Amino acid sequence: MKKTNFIVFLFLLCMAQMRAAEQRPIRISTAETDLILRVAPNGRVYQSYLGSRLLNESEFANLPLYVRSGSDDAVSTRGWEIYPCSGAEDYYEPAFGIQHNDGNMTSIFRFVSSEVKKQDDNVTETIITMKDDVYPVSVKMHYLTYAKENIIKTWTEISHSEKKPVSIFLYASNMLYFESPKYYLTEFCGDWAKEMGMTSQELKFGKKIIDTKLGSRAAMQSYPFFQLGLGDVVRENEGDVLMGTIGWTGNFRFTFEVDNMNNIRIISGINPYASNYELKPNEVFVTPEFIFTLSNQGAGKASRSFHDWARNYQVKRGKDDRLTLLNNWESTGFNFDEKKLEEIMVEAKDLGVDLFLLDDGWFGNKYPRVNDRAGLGDWEVMKSKLPNGIPNLVKAAKDAGVKFGIWVEPEMVNPKSELFDKHPDWAIRQPNRETYYYRNQLVLDLSNPEVEDYVFGVVDKLMTENPEIAFLKWDCNSPITNIYSPYLKGKQNQLYVDHVRGVMNVFKRVAEKYPDLYMMICSGGGARCDYGALKYFTELWCSDDTDPFERLYIQWGFSQFFPSKVMCAHVTSWNWKTSVKFRTDVAMMCKMGFDLGLKELKPDELTFCQQAVKNFNRLKPVILEGDFYRLVSPYESNHTAVMHVSKDKNAALLYAYDLHPRYAEKLYPVKLQGLDPEKNYKLEEINLMPGAKSTLADNGKVFSGDYLMKVGLRVFTIAEANSHVVEIKCCD
Repeated sequence: MKKTNFIVFLFLLCMAQMRAAEQRPIRISTAETDLILRVAPNGRVYQSYLGSRLLNESEFANLPLYVRSGSDDAVSTRGWEIYPCSGAEDYYEPAFGIQHNDGNMTSIFRFVSSEVKKQDDNVTETIITMKDDVYPVSVKMHYLTYAKENIIKTWTEISHSEKKPVSIFLYASNMLYFESPKYYLTEFCGDWAKEMGMTSQELKFGKKIIDTKLGSRAAMQSYPFFQLGLGDVVRENEGDVLMGTIGWTGNFRFTFEVDNMNNIRIISGINPYASNYELKPNEVFVTPEFIFTLSNQGAGKASRSFHDWARNYQVKRGKDDRLTLLNNWESTGFNFDEKKLEEIMVEAKDLGVDLFLLDDGWFGNKYPRVNDRAGLGDWEVMKSKLPNGIPNLVKAAKDAGVKFGIWVEPEMVNPKSELFDKHPDWAIRQPNRETYYYRNQLVLDLSNPEVEDYVFGVVDKLMTENPEIAFLKWDCNSPITNIYSPYLKGKQNQLYVDHVRGVMNVFKRVAEKYPDLYMMICSGGGARCDYGALKYFTELWCSDDTDPFERLYIQWGFSQFFPSKVMCAHVTSWNWKTSVKFRTDVAMMCKMGFDLGLKELKPDELTFCQQAVKNFNRLKPVILEGDFYRLVSPYESNHTAVMHVSKDKNAALLYAYDLHPRYAEKLYPVKLQGLDPEKNYKLEEINLMPGAKSTLADNGKVFSGDYLMKVGLRVFTIAEANSHVVEIKCCD
């Protein structure tokens, strides 16, 4: 009898706690956004609101509780549960799927507790713990808010204590809901040399999925970002926009599902394709981070939120300087020796950049790296090219007055390599089928801890022997093909997940051991462009396509989510018919570098580049730390314009580019943004060729910020491949 009374007491206490939780909404908020969750009488947690920050907590009780209550109340059965599992009463795409030891394939998670951890005045973490009351399975939902930056980062931890491993076949990072008359999705797509193209469509009833199945990187055809216009198309400076991305260097999936009530659910996470995961008892499965912001002033404001957050919190050395560099690839390819490299180092110093970067082709002896068909995996200096080794190159760079950087691709292997001869079982490939080689190489199996140690050791050995190396360019040219892991044997469905975890762990180990090392992430161009990897890298390579026309589209796309400090842009000989000035002006809107033979330049062109480097270094605080504004889209005009504005609004840079104007077309003034309307600014065109004078009618004049933002400047022309860079300085 006493035992029965005790059980009744516990039940009543539990119900009282759930009722109390229902009365106290869980508020997850930034300075501008509220995400409000509620615990329903059934003990399950539902999203009640996601939108602009509410002023009065006393009104939270009036918010709807979107609970699926049953057939007698069909109109209100929308069921906005924050982590629904497959097989229950929700008939739309779930966040979670599991098969228990007894074969049952559902779970229903009920509220246990919520916890708030304030990391500092700006960053707060909310943790919601839920458990299945039938099976010993639990999830913890993490929400990390950045108040000033208006960013919310979310992820989920899944665990269980069943007797044997369970199989999880869906494991989303997060699920969000909205109700709006219309939804317009902007997605990003492309391929090698045409990264980050932007397309838009209206979403109607049903599902739209954006995903990849590349394995070793996040992007190629699809990119791990999206913009969702709520009520209207995504616009730059007005309207409600959700912008989201996932921090995962592998297969991802975004699902957008509009239901029969015209509500939308957005599910983000690892792509579950071929990835049922065997979760051991008490093992914790941690999903990647989904990061989002909600703007009521268009995509421009949302982008600046991402930029500030990335610099302040996410990117390695996000608040530090960046190095300008001269790369040898476009001028030499694989054809170089010590003398040639030493000459380029002197050129780098003469140009005024900080760093010389040695690209591919410096390694391999039995299988020399003289092309892309051999040598990957054999990270020993090629004696025939570089008889005195890397230490001599580091010293030569130092003697020339620049720092030294080097290219690596340690996750890959050529079949023609000593590594493959010794460890063919370290490569991902089918044991019983003909091998397909993407770019003559295979991906090393980083689900194998031994391989992970090897890959880390490649970098560690290089840095230990050459501690003055200042920069690594880390490449990844192949997605996973021939999907099979000799290490995982009977658990092949875990390869896509465990491989990426191994990759990320190597990144983490390198970053932790070498915190001062600048590192560029690259992947056949811009195919590695996720904020998971950028925790450990200082910058990313946007594209191998450095044609300035194409770069303006590519950089426009990447700027939606990444600050200029992170986006590497090099002046090269691609589209040599355009002027060096135009190519340089395009690169200067990002983290500028050079990759061309300086001896190809005419004397006045070299002088121009030297002055441009000085201008870039002088204006780094504005370019790398300032607010970025997209003014005229290349998708909507024969011209494009952007600008940087310093945080104190005392300085700015305007970039204007004429692409392919039509004959005698109407030219419109460009209205600036981000300035202080009360301040006066003097205009001065910079990056002029030696002896040239500015053709801007307003060059040297003073205008108020109010005038520049409301009336604007006439900076476009009808000349193809023409550009202006205008420095705007407060003169009050």
